[in-house]
Amino acid sequence: MRIPHWLLAMVAGGLASAGVCLAQVPPAAPLAVLDIMARSQQAFSYAGTDMSAKVRMELVAATGQRRTRVLTMLRRNVPGGTDQKYFLYFHEPGDVRRMAFIVWKYPERDDDRWIFIPAVNMVRRVAASDSRSSFVGSDFTYEDVSGRDLSLDTHTLLRRERLGDADCYVVESVPKAPADYARELSWIDATTFLPRKEEYYDVHNQLQRAFTADEITEIAAADGSRVPTVVRRTMKNARTGHRTEVTFASVAYGVGLDDAIFSERSLQSPPARWIK
Repeated sequence: MRIPHWLLAMVAGGLASAGVCLAQVPPAAPLAVLDIMARSQQAFSYAGTDMSAKVRMELVAATGQRRTRVLTMLRRNVPGGTDQKYFLYFHEPGDVRRMAFIVWKYPERDDDRWIFIPAVNMVRRVAASDSRSSFVGSDFTYEDVSGRDLSLDTHTLLRRERLGDADCYVVESVPKAPADYARELSWIDATTFLPRKEEYYDVHNQLQRAFTADEITEIAAADGSRVPTVVRRTMKNARTGHRTEVTFASVAYGVGLDDAIFSERSLQSPPARWIK
């Protein structure tokens, strides 16, 4: 079986959840910029003890031509720390249907990853690689999905301003080491701490990519709390006009995902209860 190039890129890169967590009440006192960034990172990467969702990615060329990726995403936070585990099962396109991918994420070292290729009925362990590479052939990178280590950048709070109906912190983040962009501007919701907009610029101050949170809704978690969630988001390549539109459906938090789901055995026998 010939594995598509976008799937090979996924295997070579890092992966994580795109779940979100809430911070319901805005702070009474001004926050330092690192506090703002830490809350935003948590808001976009963690929620409850676990998360399940059906994810649809539309890769849209400048001409309007579309390609689709459909998958189930499961995520579990490892108790007592910041490690996470993920299970991805591909429904579409047909050439990768029934492929499954497991990631054990460790923020301070390389992830462990395994993939199941149904055509050869084989599980293979795969190595970590560049976190700035494309996520399954999209305009998102793996860091866009999993979150970037805050210590890698110098952060400056520029101002507060309105963006649509949201009061936002505007933060500039400059990589301390050479990267594929020179600086990032983030508009962070002062209430939920979700990113409303992000812009990436090159060394000539030309816009490279732009992220927008297109729809935010509250999801009722199993514990009765309500979690503000970015259910529609877009990343656009400002140079090529290509964009990726992502929709999260059937999002659920705190559903009791068992640790056994995130095992090599599940790659060949996916948990039917969660793969729909």
